[in-house]
Amino acid sequence: MTAQTITGAHEGAAATPLPALPPLRRNWRFQLLWLGSASALTGVTAADVAYPLVILALTGSPAWAGLFGVFQAAATVLCGLPAGVLLDRYDRRKVLIAAESLRVAAAGSVVLAGLLGSLILAHLLLVAIALGAAQPLGGAARMLLVRAVVPPEQLTAALTQDELRVGLAELAGPPLGGFLYGLGRAVPFLFSAVGFAISLVCALIVRPQQPTATDPGASMRTVFDGIRTLWRTPTLRLALLLVTALNACGAPITLCVIYRLHEQSVPAWAIGLALAGSAVGGLVGAALVGFLHRRFRPGTLLIGIVALDAVVIASLAVARGPWATSALLLVGMLGIPALSVLLDVLIFRQIPDAQRGRAISATMTVIGLGIPLGTGVTGLLLAALGGTGTLLVLAVALALAALRATAGPALRRAEWPSSSGH
Repeated sequence: MTAQTITGAHEGAAATPLPALPPLRRNWRFQLLWLGSASALTGVTAADVAYPLVILALTGSPAWAGLFGVFQAAATVLCGLPAGVLLDRYDRRKVLIAAESLRVAAAGSVVLAGLLGSLILAHLLLVAIALGAAQPLGGAARMLLVRAVVPPEQLTAALTQDELRVGLAELAGPPLGGFLYGLGRAVPFLFSAVGFAISLVCALIVRPQQPTATDPGASMRTVFDGIRTLWRTPTLRLALLLVTALNACGAPITLCVIYRLHEQSVPAWAIGLALAGSAVGGLVGAALVGFLHRRFRPGTLLIGIVALDAVVIASLAVARGPWATSALLLVGMLGIPALSVLLDVLIFRQIPDAQRGRAISATMTVIGLGIPLGTGVTGLLLAALGGTGTLLVLAVALALAALRATAGPALRRAEWPSSSGH
């Protein structure tokens, strides 16, 4: 429904206004999904601190500790496109329940092994694969379920609230994970398992009022349909490449900041405080989503966010001390929540529901490829150029990507779809 009026069945009938929608805070289905997602993400961010620490304790090798993240990211990328097929072929709620059950079992197995004193590296790497494989299934399934329980007119507001979830989890999770690890090796993994369990219970309770559309013809032969659909449209293709470049240059910033502050002999607690600027920026940025979407065209907003981050990264190359670094990280995150909602409006809402799982998974897979690529290249650059040189290279690469997008008029002239609620 929209805020328009509907006319009567015969010509000249009086227009009757549609009833007002109840506020989003009273949509218990959406709020339960939000609660489950927030619980799971907080558990993930807390455990992400603990997994490297426990591997370091077991092996003494930072290389093995880093391999956990590599296994997890590889499983996420490899399972991304097949996840889209499953989401379009089967009930999305059941897929979410299966994904959360897998994550509960994986985290719970670490808790049990920790309590029994039988944790080994091979077990933890299998857990990394399980968590990585569940990520595209659960993440995309939850996005699709939100659409099934929230009216189209309130979808942007719902996604904005979801960005608050991300900001809060990223702010609270890492320090909580470090604190819990200090209490006991298994404690952060117990916290993570409980977060997944809450998400699982919420998924079991929430049933959409209308069943979501499915495509019985979806099979592994159609695994690349989502990418083909997106790639056929020049504007969407350029937007995806630009966001991929942003991920490739933005994801390694944490590593660069840690390296550079360590060069400045900044203590560990102050480095953690500096990195919290990103989470605070995400929270502030969530409050700016509506304003930015009303003020700018989608292509202009996307290019502006990328250009701003290029300036922020260049500034990080010369900034000194945790406070200046934290302030710059805050500024760099201000547009990211608006960017997440922008992708939803420009891409996901324009795809038929029966094909939307493949479109979401394809988008997340393509833009996600920038993270391991950028992180790997950045490690080599840090060894060769140091923190300052690496940040300047990343800033130049991102600025060139923004200039390339600006040169073509298609993205700059893109308009918000009329049904987006803007």
